[in-house]
Amino acid sequence: MDFDLTDEQSILKDSVERLLTENYGFEQRKKILASPEGWSGEMWRRYAELGLLALPFAEEHGGVGGGPVESMIVMEAMGRALALEPFFSTVVLGGGFLRLGGTSEQQAEIIPAIAEGSRKLAFAQVERQSRFDLNHVETTARKDGGDYLISGAKGVVLHGDTADQLVVTARTAGGARDAKGVGVFVVDANAAGVTRRGYAMQDGLRGAEISFDKVRVPASAVLGDPGDGLPLVERVVDQAIAALAAEGVGVMSAMQALTVEYLKVRKQFGVPIGQFQVLQHRAVDMYVALEQARSITLYATMMSDSDDATERSRAAHAAKAEIGRGGRSVGEGAIQLHGGVGMTMEYAVGHYFKRMTMIDLMFGDSEHHLRALAESGGLFGD
Repeated sequence: MDFDLTDEQSILKDSVERLLTENYGFEQRKKILASPEGWSGEMWRRYAELGLLALPFAEEHGGVGGGPVESMIVMEAMGRALALEPFFSTVVLGGGFLRLGGTSEQQAEIIPAIAEGSRKLAFAQVERQSRFDLNHVETTARKDGGDYLISGAKGVVLHGDTADQLVVTARTAGGARDAKGVGVFVVDANAAGVTRRGYAMQDGLRGAEISFDKVRVPASAVLGDPGDGLPLVERVVDQAIAALAAEGVGVMSAMQALTVEYLKVRKQFGVPIGQFQVLQHRAVDMYVALEQARSITLYATMMSDSDDATERSRAAHAAKAEIGRGGRSVGEGAIQLHGGVGMTMEYAVGHYFKRMTMIDLMFGDSEHHLRALAESGGLFGD
């Protein structure tokens, strides 16, 4: 595998990092957090102008034809900046469902609107009882003539409070834990019967609790096979995990850089604390964890487009397990080496650790994925 970036990818990396460095300082982020939506509409417009919202989509739908590597570049930069905008929920998750499961009509209608920044999506999948199981779906979609009636509740819907459309998993047949009988639907977030309650999550990003009371959607709102949509969900989530891992690498690299800089300027007994060997060793451990996470993220990114579901999911499991373990190690090291200041809301490192914790929990924590990887025979099989 060739892990070097092409000239176009290098230009993308420089452009995104410059945009976020110039416009997303820690104090600027605090002001954005305090806004009603919790993210910046101005930055969203700039993402659209730079082509970031069109990145993974085909040119025929107004996209730029990028792939997983381009998404990795953007997500790592956003992790380093602690960006708050719904890029992940709209472009990676919602866009992933449209790219992989949408009809030509659905793609033609929705993707251009995403690319220009006028349409935001959210993935409504988590239920109270489901924990990390994608197949555990109790929300129902019952046939009613040519339509479906969706009833149920979803929780912790990332950016679900400001989304224009929701990608919803609902059961069309079978029992609550069956692999078969899971459908995926595009639902208007303002449709009759949809109730949303938004809130700020621990890392500052917005979440929502959403209920559906006999929400009527047409058959044309189905993504993929209404009776066998789980493979589509799993494929999109595998790709999303690779993107989340890239964001985690960005978060970890920022924590590591902040900590090394702090060791150089913080003095104790008249000398910088970075001269103490035990602290140097801890900083090296953080760097090793970061580079291990970066390596497995590159592998998961390369594998995320694979048609081999088994190999793709193994790579996703491995990346999520390593990102969770490594992120916890780097975060704890950063807080410990900063001392008391690392725990305050006025200093950036604590905010990075909060985001790292949420990344670990999304779509399954490190223990969940390590167990799944072991059950599948390890990264490269038996």
